[in-house]
This record gives sequence, C-alpha cells and structure tokens, in this order.
Amino acid sequence: MNKVYIIHENGAWLPPLRNALEDLGTPYTEWHLDSGFFNFSSPPPDGVFYNRMSASSHTRGHVHAPEYTASVLSWLGAHGRRVVNDSRALELEISKVKQYAALEAFGIRVPKTMVAVGPKAVRDAAAQFGFPLMLKPNRGGKGAGVQLFQSVEALDRYLESADYDAGRDGTTLIQQFIESADKSIIRCEFVSGKFLYAVKVDTSKGFELCPADVCQIEDQACPVGEVPGPMFEILNDFSHSNIGKYEQFLAANGIEVSGIEMIVDSDGMAWTYDVNTNTNYNDDAEALAAISDTPRAGMRALAKFLDQELSQQAPAVAVAAE
Repeated sequence: MNKVYIIHENGAWLPPLRNALEDLGTPYTEWHLDSGFFNFSSPPPDGVFYNRMSASSHTRGHVHAPEYTASVLSWLGAHGRRVVNDSRALELEISKVKQYAALEAFGIRVPKTMVAVGPKAVRDAAAQFGFPLMLKPNRGGKGAGVQLFQSVEALDRYLESADYDAGRDGTTLIQQFIESADKSIIRCEFVSGKFLYAVKVDTSKGFELCPADVCQIEDQACPVGEVPGPMFEILNDFSHSNIGKYEQFLAANGIEVSGIEMIVDSDGMAWTYDVNTNTNYNDDAEALAAISDTPRAGMRALAKFLDQELSQQAPAVAVAAE
C-alpha cells in the first residue's frame, strides 16, 4: 500500500498535519530521523516522501538529523521516489549563504552580508561592516542566535560570553540591519510551489519567529491599558512583485512547501532574508482570518497536495517492511 512518509525530527510540530491527513483519509506514516539505520542496498518503499527536516534540529538535541536525512533523500532519489522538498531543498534549509546565492540568481534582493568563522574573524568583519549590524548563524532555525548590535562594545561582550552562538556549522553572518516602519516582517507561504497567503509577523519581542502554536510563549507584560496585538496576522489580498520571483526560485531549487521571509523598509524596499523549507502555520492567525476550515488553511492545503501526489503514484507491487 502506498503511503505518505513524513520525514522529520520533531513530533511536536506534527499534530495539525496528522489531523489534516486523517480528515482526508490519506494513509501516512512517520520517519523520525534523529537516529536509526536503513538498508541502502535495498529499494525504499513506494509512496510520497515529504521532507520536513529542520535547520534547528540541533537545538532539540538532534545534532546529526539533517546529515542522516541527506543520506535518506539520496537513497530515495536514486530509486526515483517522489520526494516533496528534495535534497536541494534540504541543502538550502541548512545554509543561509546558499539561500542568498540562490535567491540573487532570480533578482531577489538580500541584505548586505559578510561571512566569518570564529569570534576574532567576526569582530574583524564587524569593524569593516559598521554598526548597527545583525549577527546570525548560517545554520540556525527559528531565529535562534539572531542578535542586533548597536556598538562594538556590545559585540565584544557578546563574543566573549558563553551566550555567543555560532550555530551548528560554526559559520556566522554579519548582516545589514533592516528596520521596517512597524517592526514587522512578512512571511509568504507556498504549497505546491504556489503562493498560498502572506503573514505579518510582529518582531518587537525578538527574532524567534516559528509560527507553530507549540513554539509560542506567553505574551510579555504590557503597561496598564494596553492590549497586545496578535504576533501573527494573515494579510488578505496581499500582492508583491517578489511573489512571482519566489515561485520561480522555488521551482528551480526543488522546494514545493516553503515560508519565505522578507522585510519592507521605510522606503518601501523589500529585503528577503530567510527561506524555511520546514514551514509551520499559526492556528490563531488562520482563525482570525476566518480561513481555518477552508482550502486556504495551511495544513489543509498541504495535506490536500500530498494526497493528490499520492493518488498519482502507481499501485505498490508489494508491501515493504517498515
């Protein structure tokens, strides 16, 4: 029997997708790839393989999960299996430098960036770059390790502290600080390589911006009389010239499910700074936009896409051992 195989390392993110697939009656199973083994000399099972491996896996103790997943995806590709978000998608998921190179090939504007390894190199690059500046790990995920610095003194204190986070691959990006007029970013969601909707995300409380409900923290205390606004807000009828470029970029790089983040500065110029191939959706934002029970809901759209892809597969000739 053909199935959808969900490749991942974090089960906490999966309940919404499980529910959506079960509502459709789509057979599925999960491959949790933080550890394990597979027989490279035998063919994989038949089905559709959806890669949800995350760049932030090391923050959950799954240090080698992306490398193991890369091996599994190579095995699947060698046997012609249908993979959603293939090896190239994983390659871009775990390297912002590679993302930027691929984005620029399609005329998509990315922030001015320098790349350094080691605290001294970061300090030397920052001295040339100037302040304010952002530091971010090349391989981070969820906004982990992203820091804003206004002075060399503040940067030195950080680099000399135990808080310094160079990410999983030890490579740090020194990057232009781009400020939007309202301290927000826009995240464009894509399913089947096509634009689904855009979300406005409030960054005033920091840069860890995973939209999954399980990632959210309680609102910080507000002054008396102030009511905090939603952190995630779906923008109805959003349009931008980047959307067509994003779709071309995704098609050229084996990415079918993605959230791409950009900042629009006070001059109206859009800067693209992150591509998430392990995208999540926010239930509260979808409920506020009244799309929770419609085909525009993220996990519903994703489950429908996977179900359609599964329906196009030839019947399995034998039931493979799992």
